[in-house]
Amino acid sequence: MITSEFTDAHGVVITYDVYSIPTPRAVVQIMHGLGDHAGRYTHVAAALNSAGYSVYAPDQRGHGRTGVRQFGGDLSKLGKLGPGGLRAAVADFTQMTNIIRDENPGVPIVLLGHSMGSLMGQILINEHAADYAAVVFSGSAYRQPGSMNAGKLNKNFDAPGCTGHEWLSRDPAVWTSFKEDLWTFEADTLKLYGLADGLRLFGKPSPHMAQVPLLLIVGEDDPLGGKPSNIKLAESYIERAGQADVTVGIYPEARHEIFNETNKEQVIDDMISWISERNAD
Repeated sequence: MITSEFTDAHGVVITYDVYSIPTPRAVVQIMHGLGDHAGRYTHVAAALNSAGYSVYAPDQRGHGRTGVRQFGGDLSKLGKLGPGGLRAAVADFTQMTNIIRDENPGVPIVLLGHSMGSLMGQILINEHAADYAAVVFSGSAYRQPGSMNAGKLNKNFDAPGCTGHEWLSRDPAVWTSFKEDLWTFEADTLKLYGLADGLRLFGKPSPHMAQVPLLLIVGEDDPLGGKPSNIKLAESYIERAGQADVTVGIYPEARHEIFNETNKEQVIDDMISWISERNAD
């Protein structure tokens, strides 16, 4: 793994990791969630490397090393997007994609967005689906009122002595590591993004988007959207956007971070199999 950086159109320096292998079948661009950072996906990158895929994983605006640098080391400001707001954060996705394309000419690119990374990814592919050979959204939701939980995400798991992070996974080790990680924080979208950018998260698949294979994977007990919201999203991609290849994977009893769930190996293997089927040599 090597670490590099680019400067976006607003002067924000984005730090990203590259897990490169010789002659990859494709490159997977991982976009993490709110309160998250790229360092929490090393095991996903390792599995993808083993399957023949290179990986690029940036710390998005306001997160991880990017956020620490952006705010001069003030961890209390992590999560804020900075100049240009949500639109600039989404534009950073394309800038990352262009870097991947330049460094891997002729190699297909797969977009993997988790949680907020998937919500921004939905906005992105409405206009830029043609940039990708396939798209995977994990822990996503249909971006409409009533289909995204804007309240307390740990509500269904609250109990005396709880950590507040039980909504992430059934694995207690995940709760502990999230709590102890200096770069993770609560995913309070409205507080961090403000009303205007919070409202910009709402939307639907565009009827004009290019065809791209889509995989929506989610834990059945994910409080952000879960099964019903992802089924609505899939239906919208098929019926509204005319997408011909849409797959939904629901994992019973799993929660939000399915790549950190007790059955994470199965989830990652399933995802890699789906990508490989659409990226046959």
